[in-house]
Amino acid sequence: MHLAEQVVHLPSARVIARRTTATLIESTIIPLALFYAVLATAGTRCGIIAGLSWSYAAVLRRIVSGRSVPGMLILATMLVTARAAIAFATGSAFVYFLQPTLGTFVIAGLFLLSVPMGRPIVAKLADDFCPLPESMRTHPHVERFFLRLSVLWGFVHLINATVTLWLLFHERIGTFLVVKSIGSMALTCLAALGSFVWFRVSMRRGGLVLRWSLG
Repeated sequence: MHLAEQVVHLPSARVIARRTTATLIESTIIPLALFYAVLATAGTRCGIIAGLSWSYAAVLRRIVSGRSVPGMLILATMLVTARAAIAFATGSAFVYFLQPTLGTFVIAGLFLLSVPMGRPIVAKLADDFCPLPESMRTHPHVERFFLRLSVLWGFVHLINATVTLWLLFHERIGTFLVVKSIGSMALTCLAALGSFVWFRVSMRRGGLVLRWSLG
């Protein structure tokens, strides 16, 4: 039995790549780079303030200009705020580096818990990378796919947090920062690529024909 095909028009790969790159740079890479740069010259406290200041400035800039604030930027700002508050309260650099790992465990739990609730987090974050038509969002096959993809990303974050925690307790801070940064980025990129391939294959099986814009 063959499913009736439904054609769905999506942005071009160039637009998606540009949107994804901009979101990641704004919410993750720049505040992290600022933290490391200031950490090396002015210490941990100033590094924390630099990264936190960028995150709040990015959110404020979007609000003032009337643009929507990406879900990833909101999540990143909330996490860095919590990290900064606890780090300043304890005065411990170790605690500051431990917090994102614990936060990753929390994010993994949120991804996994969103599945039985029927409100997959992946569906909420999708527009940060590839805006989907409302008709596609409400398609039963797409809804099931988002549930499964949320499970995948839940385990990706769980693995990331577990390995990072081991590194933090067994390696020096310098080694930890290098290995953690490279390893996390590699795992995230691999999972993102796998998600994209899975998305295309799954949509085809569900009778959804994707048409990518040439613009």
